[in-house]
Amino acid sequence: MNPSARKKFNAGFTKKKYGQFLDKLNQGLHTPVQFRVAETPVLLTADFRDRLIAAGNDIIATILQPDFKELTERAIPDKWRVANENDHPHFIALDFGICKDDVGNIVPKLIELQGFPSLYGFQVLLGDTYKEIFDIADNETIFFNGLNRYEYLALLKRTIVGDYKPEEVVLMDVNAPEQKTVIDFYLTQKYLNIPVISLSDLIQHSTNLFYKTDDGAEQQIRRIYNRLIFDEIDNDPQIFDKVVDIRQALDVEWITHPNWFYRVSKFTMPFLKGDYIPKTQFLHKVDLIPADLENYVLKPLFSFAGQGVIIDVTLDDIRSIKDPENWILQEKVNYEPVVQAPDGGVKAEIRLLYLWPNGDETPTLAINLARLSRGKMIGVRYNKDFDWVGGTIAFMPC
Repeated sequence: MNPSARKKFNAGFTKKKYGQFLDKLNQGLHTPVQFRVAETPVLLTADFRDRLIAAGNDIIATILQPDFKELTERAIPDKWRVANENDHPHFIALDFGICKDDVGNIVPKLIELQGFPSLYGFQVLLGDTYKEIFDIADNETIFFNGLNRYEYLALLKRTIVGDYKPEEVVLMDVNAPEQKTVIDFYLTQKYLNIPVISLSDLIQHSTNLFYKTDDGAEQQIRRIYNRLIFDEIDNDPQIFDKVVDIRQALDVEWITHPNWFYRVSKFTMPFLKGDYIPKTQFLHKVDLIPADLENYVLKPLFSFAGQGVIIDVTLDDIRSIKDPENWILQEKVNYEPVVQAPDGGVKAEIRLLYLWPNGDETPTLAINLARLSRGKMIGVRYNKDFDWVGGTIAFMPC
C-alpha cells in the first residue's frame, strides 16, 4: 500500500470529518446508505495496481476461451436456467484479498468471482465524496484504463442502455426498494435515467414484457438490467405462479443474462491457474485429502454472500458432505492487515469491476470496490461493532 498517502490521510482524519463525509454521502439520496461505509479508502501503489491488473488479465483469458461455456455448463442449476442466453457476460467482478507472499511482497489473491453486476453506480458517488471531504490528490483515481468520470459513465450507459431509449430499459430486482444495495439502484437511475422495478412489476403479453409508467401506461421492456439473484427467491418454490416466469423464452435482452451468474462464479475457480490463484479443486475430484486441512476452506458452489463456507475444515466436515460435486476445496487465503488504522492494521479486499458492452471483443476493467475487515471474514455480518471496516473504494496513481 502507499505509505506516504496513508500517513497524510491519517494525519488529517478526525471523527468530525468522517461525520461530514457520511452527511455528504447521504445528501439528496432517495434513501440513506444501508450498509457501513468505512472511514477510509484503500490507497494503492502503482506496483500493486499493476499486480491487480495482471491477475485480472489471467482470469479474463480463461473466460475468453472458446470452450468456456462447455466447461461451465454444469454450473447452472436446472431449475434456474434461463432461455435465450447470449455469448458473454456484460459484467465481471473479481474479488482479491490483499496478502503477503513467501518472500514478503504484498500481492493480490483471488477469493471469488462473479458474472453479475456490483455497485457500478454507487462507487462513483463514493469516490467523489472521499475525494472532496478528505482532499484526495488529483493525481489519484478510482478508475482503470485511463477512464475519467465522464468516460466511465458513458461506458456504463453503453453497456446497460445501448442503442435503446432509457425508458425501454429497466433495472430489476426481486423487491428492489427493500434491497440493502438500493442506493446503487437509484444512483444508476439518476445516471442513466432508467426506471427501477421489482419482479412483481413485470407484465407479460405473449412473449413481450411491460411495466406501468407513473401515468399508468404500459411501456414495453427491451432490456432488463438484471440485479435479481435466484438465491433470494429459492425459498419460495411457487414464486413463478405469482409473477412472470422469467426463465421462459421472452422477447427481451438480459444485461447480463442470469446464466452468467453461475458460469462466472466459484465454479470457475478450479479451471484457473496463475500466481494469484489459490489452489482450488472440486471436492468430488480430490484424490488425496490434504493433511494440512487448516490451510483450506470448503465452499458450496451455489450460495451467496459467504453463506455455508466452512473456514476451519475437518475430515468429518468433508465426510459429511452428501453432494461433493457441488463443493470446492480451496487453499486458504491469509489476508495481510495492510491498511493502517489509528489503532493497527486492517484487512482489505479489492473487487475489480469490468464492463463488457455488446460489440466489444473483450471486457474493459473500469472501476473498483473495496472492503475493509477486522473479522474472520470480509462482510458486514462478520464486522459488527468495529470501526475502520466496511465498504470503500481504492484510489491509485493515474
